[in-house]
Order: sequence, then structure tokens, then C-alpha cells
Amino acid sequence: MNVELVCVGTELLLGSIVNTNAAYLSEKCAGLGLSCYFQTVVGDNGDRLARVLGTAMERSDIVIVCGGLGPTEDDLTKETAAKVCGKKMYLHEPSKKAIESFFAYKGMEPTDNNWKQAMLPEGAIVLHNPNGTAPGVIMEMKDVKVILLPGPPNELQPMFEESVAPYLASLTAQVICSQTVKICGVGESKAETMVMDLIDGQTNPTIATYAKTGEVHIRVTANAGDRKSAAKLLKPVVKELKARFGNHIYTTEEDVTLEKSVVDLALANNLTITCAESCTGGMLSARLINVPGISEVYKSGVVTYSNKAKRKLLGVKKSTLQKYGAVSEKTAGEMAKGALLISRADVSVAITGIAGPDGGTEEKPVGLVYIACSVKGKVTVKECRFSGNRNKIRESAVSAALALMRGCILEYYSKVTFGKKES
Repeated sequence: MNVELVCVGTELLLGSIVNTNAAYLSEKCAGLGLSCYFQTVVGDNGDRLARVLGTAMERSDIVIVCGGLGPTEDDLTKETAAKVCGKKMYLHEPSKKAIESFFAYKGMEPTDNNWKQAMLPEGAIVLHNPNGTAPGVIMEMKDVKVILLPGPPNELQPMFEESVAPYLASLTAQVICSQTVKICGVGESKAETMVMDLIDGQTNPTIATYAKTGEVHIRVTANAGDRKSAAKLLKPVVKELKARFGNHIYTTEEDVTLEKSVVDLALANNLTITCAESCTGGMLSARLINVPGISEVYKSGVVTYSNKAKRKLLGVKKSTLQKYGAVSEKTAGEMAKGALLISRADVSVAITGIAGPDGGTEEKPVGLVYIACSVKGKVTVKECRFSGNRNKIRESAVSAALALMRGCILEYYSKVTFGKKES
């Protein structure tokens, strides 16, 4: 079966907001084994939306529409979709009561236009929305299913997980299972080359690679008559990937991030962590602190943007800065040593670089970053050259720092086998 995404909102066309819904839905549908051949963004215009929906319904088995279910006049998705599907609208009393309860809980009075959100297409499956006032809708036609979801991600994502994903899974007798192998420290092109023979020979399971900032994810998807059989098909492929990538694989669990894998590794070895950042300005610390349980691991973090701060706070030598510069292997190493000294942590990571857009030279271009990691006094420094805008360079540096920290801890403890002493 194939699915088509239609995202509604003039603000998307203007670039006022980023279309994160499309990325989320694409990934989730791929995990369910649905092929997505088309995605469309259309503004808040009934005629254009009707044409887009008509085309989508002709060529796709499932059409998922997100956005335009609000109470205002330009929220036209539900009415337009109902018209295209030949459905009349009616007042859905349970949705009206849900809206009343929602506003009562907030101590507010609904306005007249809020009742518009309780008007639904006849015969539709109604999806409860505990996080907002716009219910979701599924209209089942003879050859196509049309699914309407609210636009705010904090409403769309729970609704998809709780209601839409089980519905989509029920449309086929086959059970689809996926497992994602997450890799760090290997570039996208190299990772793809390493599995190209598996991709060329794939049948069931299928293999797909996805590039993330500083990471590569390989999703293995199998379908079978039941979950146990599908999982059995996945096992040898995942085992082969582990053999090929070894310790570059940081997890095969969907909800584990690179930063969580680092924190779990530190917890497993009773290690504490400190960070010293220059060009990333605290972004590394922020990613680590996003992980629940970080208080057991994270001791401190400093942002030493100026040379003076590097000297005063981290003890970087004045002669080092004069001879090699702030962006250098030598400075990064001394930053990591100084961070360990002042924090008395077990592991330190230091980042210094040129994020741009200015400040680069022929010898030290924009994107040059040095990352140092010290594990109980043993210092490793890596030179990186990133491309992209200022924020992309900084994000890439953070991902590389996490990967280096993980690799250095594993090396220190001689963890050669994937997953050994890792949570």
C-alpha cells in the first residue's frame, strides 16, 4: 500500500514555520511498511486544496492530510475533504462535549467558532484529541482512505501513535516489523557502501539508510503473517549489520538517542562528565542534560568563548594560544585537561572551532573544529571539517563530540564487543 501526505497551511509555503509534520509522518509510515511517493504542501485555499486532494485520491491508497482543522475561517481542510469525498457535515455531539470539557478545564469559555470543530463528515471514524479541540477524522472510501489530522505536532503525534498507526496496521493481513540500527562515527556514503550488497539483494526484509546530523540510521523492515515471524526475519540482517559496523552502532532501540547512549555508558561504568565549549556555546551540555537521569553523570559545563576565559577558567597556556591559536589541536587538548582539573570529573569533552560565517582563513577555514576528549587523563583530539551554515556546523560539532566521547570511553575500557556493559 502507498500513502500520500498533504500538509495544509499558507505559513508552510511562506517558510514561517518548518514542516516537521511531513518528516515525522514519513518516518512513521515507512516504519509501518507504507511507501510514500508524493508529498504536497498547499495553502489555505479551498479550490487548490480540493484539486490536490482529488489528485492524491486518484493515485494513492491512503491520503493523510495535516493542518487546517482549527476554528478560524481559513481552516478549510475538513469541509473541503468532505466535499471531495461526497460527504455531508453534521454536529458530532461527543466532540462538542469534548470541546466544552477542554475549555472548562482551562477555566475559559469557548467562542462560537469553536463549535465548527465539532462539525464532522457523516460516516467518518472520529479520532479523539485529548491535547486540543480538533478531532481527527478517517473517511473510508471504496479505493482510498482519507485521514485528517490536526496541524500542531503536540496534537498530531499522539493522535497518530494512539489511533492512526493501529488503524493503518489493521488494513493489511501482514504484520510489519522494523528495527533501526543507529550508527555514529561513519559517514553516510561510507555506511551505504558498506551495506550496498545487502540493499541490492534485498527482498524481505528491506533495508534503507537515513542520514542524520552526525549519524546514519539503517532501518530494517520485514513483513510476515505474524509479529514473531517478522521479528525472526529481522534478526539475521541486524546481526550482519552489527558484524559490519561493530562499536559504531550505538543502539538498535527506537527511542535511544546518541546522547542517551553516552549517558547510559557513563552510568554503566560509574563515570562523571564535564564539558568545555567554545564555538558550540553550551549546545553539547544542553543535549546531555535533555537525558533523564543525567544528574548522576553530569558534573559541570563551561563556555569559554574568549581566549581570556580559556586561560582563566581552564588553564589554557597563553603561549599555546599565541603560537597555535584558539582553534587548534593543542588548545582543545588543554581545554579538556583543564575541564577535568576544575571539575574532578572522569570524562571531559572540549570543543573549539570556527562556526562562521566570518573568521575563517585559508589555513583555518570556516567549519574547522577541534574536539578533545579526556578519559581519566588520557586525551584524544580529533580534527573535523564541517560544511553548512553556522548552526549546522555547531550541530555537527556536537554530534561528533558525543561520538568521540562514546568511542573514547569504549576504547578506555576495551569494549570491543557491541553492547558490552552498555545499557
